[in-house]
Amino acid sequence: MLVSGSNELIPVPDGEFAFTWSEFREIAALIHGEAGIVLSEGKVNLVYSRLAKRLRAIGLRSFREYCELLKSKSGNDERQAMISAITTNVTRFFREPHHFDFLRESVFPSLVSRARSGERVRLWSAGCSSGEEPYSIAMTLLAMMPDALSHDILILATDIDPEMIKRGKAAAYSQSQAASIPDEFRTIGLEKGRGGPDVRISECVRALIRFNELNLLGAWPMKGQFDVIFCRNVVIYFDEETQDEIWGRFARMMPDGAFLCIGHSERVPADRHPFELVAQTIYRKRGN
Repeated sequence: MLVSGSNELIPVPDGEFAFTWSEFREIAALIHGEAGIVLSEGKVNLVYSRLAKRLRAIGLRSFREYCELLKSKSGNDERQAMISAITTNVTRFFREPHHFDFLRESVFPSLVSRARSGERVRLWSAGCSSGEEPYSIAMTLLAMMPDALSHDILILATDIDPEMIKRGKAAAYSQSQAASIPDEFRTIGLEKGRGGPDVRISECVRALIRFNELNLLGAWPMKGQFDVIFCRNVVIYFDEETQDEIWGRFARMMPDGAFLCIGHSERVPADRHPFELVAQTIYRKRGN
């Protein structure tokens, strides 16, 4: 059995950099503290392969040097780069399409009616990655409500990774990335007459969304509540205590009857939080 803090070398794939269990645990603790992500010993090869690229990029010779940098006052930027390297940004347009079908059939009709009567409507894509999720939400809404921009409707898109936020704001995607956009949304969702290999999200879709960097473990500066929150395949990386904290904070940001869409491997404990499962991986906040 390996002893916590052991300096025993880990047999890594290429062996370019020595990597000890002590260094792995230091890095895992830093990532947990910064982002809430739990890295078991089974993730050691993933951590090595992704962070070895960081060592090469910044010209370090060992993981010991890297750990010292991360813990130093000058290591803030590298701690962010480390989290970006470790996190997996797997996304695509209209991923898990049943969520968007549910929005169209069961959620948006009432939200559209409320917006047209002058009420405020807010949606949040928490862990938005490079933007495909919030843009899919906006396309679904605009297909039902072409005049959405004339009303008080906003989709907030946040992610811990500033590079992902930058990509989301750029709103440019390859043809292969855009291939998952259904034909019914392509006219409203994509700019017309754009040359080159990439496509760009249309101005009317972009105008519905505000991108901001946000660590879910930190302060949430948003005011007001959200009618729909998407947080898919994010909390699965957290320990149970942190998951409970996030579910509770979401609940406090939602009025009764609001909807929470989560990932296919995630569950909200209904005995600890005011949510009821109403469809596959879709929860509604219960009233008091």
